Amino acid sequence: MNKKSPIKPILIAYCGMNCAICFGYLRKKNKCPGCRSRKNISKPNSCYKCKIVVCSKRNTNGYKFCFSCGRHCLRLKQLDKRYRTKYNMSMLENLADIKRLGIKKFVKNEIKRWTCKKCGGTICVHKKYCYSCGK
Repeated sequence: MNKKSPIKPILIAYCGMNCAICFGYLRKKNKCPGCRSRKNISKPNSCYKCKIVVCSKRNTNGYKFCFSCGRHCLRLKQLDKRYRTKYNMSMLENLADIKRLGIKKFVKNEIKRWTCKKCGGTICVHKKYCYSCGK
């Protein structure tokens, strides 16, 4: 495992999604820069319309993560349900871990969880294989 992990605090979205393991971030063509990125290059339209990214309560109060407002919106609950079912990953669990452990420890755990044991590449949450070696 000699590769440097792309998983960094800036790539953990407001909702708790680890953008570094997302297909949009990992792909070579039209690579998404991540939800927190200020770059407008190649972000999917869904990012600009995402109710979590444009949340006025979060933006007005400067919240870094959705757990800060004290309640989970319907969009976050729907997203969490879809990811639990399809990808065996939970945004709500991620948010709880970030709140409990802090972002640095959470990122450290994410690196362990999503790094390929064979080559050190990143495992894609959507494709369920390593983007470097295909395993």
